[in-house]
Amino acid sequence: MFAAQAGARHVYAVDCSSIIDQAKRIIQLNGFGDKITLIKGKVEEINLPVEKVDVIISEWMGYFLLYESMLDTVLYARDKWLVPNGILFPDKAIMYICAIEDAQVKTERIDFWDDVYGFDMSPIKEIAIKEPVVDVVDAKAVISNTVPILNLDLLTCTKEDLSFSSQFALRAQRDDYAHGLVAYFECAFTQIHKPLGFSTAPFAQYTHWKQTVFYLPETLTVCEGEVITGKISCTPNPKNNRDLDIALQVHFDGRHSKLNESYDYRLR
Repeated sequence: MFAAQAGARHVYAVDCSSIIDQAKRIIQLNGFGDKITLIKGKVEEINLPVEKVDVIISEWMGYFLLYESMLDTVLYARDKWLVPNGILFPDKAIMYICAIEDAQVKTERIDFWDDVYGFDMSPIKEIAIKEPVVDVVDAKAVISNTVPILNLDLLTCTKEDLSFSSQFALRAQRDDYAHGLVAYFECAFTQIHKPLGFSTAPFAQYTHWKQTVFYLPETLTVCEGEVITGKISCTPNPKNNRDLDIALQVHFDGRHSKLNESYDYRLR
């Protein structure tokens, strides 16, 4: 309805869930019945009554940008229906990583299993540490610089680009402890007269995407200027491609701590 209100000649809205039945009533109630055509089904399986469209709008982003993402579907629609030099909203996405001090939450969520009312339940801890935590991270908890690990141009990227590996180097900005690494993303709308965007960073206004925390089994003692290096790799899970298999290699050679380990996580 916003697109029609903004002046679109006609809008084709696609959804495969039953919410489209309520959407039809809402569109009629608001006087857009002749401007919006609703199509129930999967984008990969439906046909549009037109050969090409000028603009594609989709809120495809998930946790960690790609979790349960619909970006595959957006790229399919782009390749099939978008006119040359057409517009995608949003058209740019960047994901970043940084290090955090988060002793309290790690104790509550992970170390808790070492002593549950006097019982050793550490086998659960081995599972819990492998599941990234989607939560709000206090900006004051960030102890390093942030670096990009994924840069997507939706006008040109391919499905294969959504599986990625990226090196990173995080420099400590103060003496502190590092309990984990945090990922967040930014999206931009650059194909308009006044480009705009939004961020899911700990330093930005709250969004429902929050941030994604990868807790490390070992706590690092870091000094200002010391560098945590590593590599992060992400691929869709082979059994459920909406889940993500994420591997972290972390190397640290500090004055008080040393680490050279690999960890596997699954976002599900």
